[in-house]
Amino acid sequence: MTSDENNPTLFLIPGHWLGAWAWDDVAEHLRGAGHRATAMTLPGLDPDDPRRSSRTLDDQADAIEHALTQEAAAGHRPAVVVAHSGANAPVSMVLDRRPDLVRRVVWVDSGPLASSTPDARPELDELPLPPFEALAAQASLDGLSPDDLERFRRRAVPEPGPVLGQAVALTNEERFDIPTTLVCCSISSDRIRELAGAGHPMFAEVATLTDVDFVDLPTGHWPMWSRPADLAQVIGSAVSPTR
Repeated sequence: MTSDENNPTLFLIPGHWLGAWAWDDVAEHLRGAGHRATAMTLPGLDPDDPRRSSRTLDDQADAIEHALTQEAAAGHRPAVVVAHSGANAPVSMVLDRRPDLVRRVVWVDSGPLASSTPDARPELDELPLPPFEALAAQASLDGLSPDDLERFRRRAVPEPGPVLGQAVALTNEERFDIPTTLVCCSISSDRIRELAGAGHPMFAEVATLTDVDFVDLPTGHWPMWSRPADLAQVIGSAVSPTR
């Protein structure tokens, strides 16, 4: 058995407003346990990018696909993609395009996206991080310290309008067969199963997966800050050859 089979590269993809920095604590724990972890900043979320606000979902999916293709070109076996929250749109697009490049996907308080129309207004230029009172009405802030919130506010980058305003069209049913782990944080696995079975639009795609594990990690929507060591352990266990 090769080292790639035992220790695939983990690509850590952050959600809205976040760059690779959001995974720092988790990546440190993963590397300390011997895993190969690479965190990404998606196009549109680099504050120094002069074209930041015009980046699209296609740009983000292209960047992820390029990283995975480069990994394959280096002679490595398919990688593992770890996606948090709103990264589900570009990651789902990549799974649809190139399922052969991904040996497992780990959704962190997120899940596979179905084909969808955009929620955002076409004229929206960008979406800054909302006030925390408003954000807490949409996603749990449980477990985040004042320092976590201060860093989040200081380092958050507005989400580009074109990313939020682009429709997602998925056609390749091979994506359903990619081994999947759902790390359930702000919503329990039992509740997600209920919603998936009922055809809830946020979780309907879960019901189509042929090889899926559910792992409960109770905390808020940003477990990479509230429970980084535990999240790293869950991710490591998900990709272990003895799992």
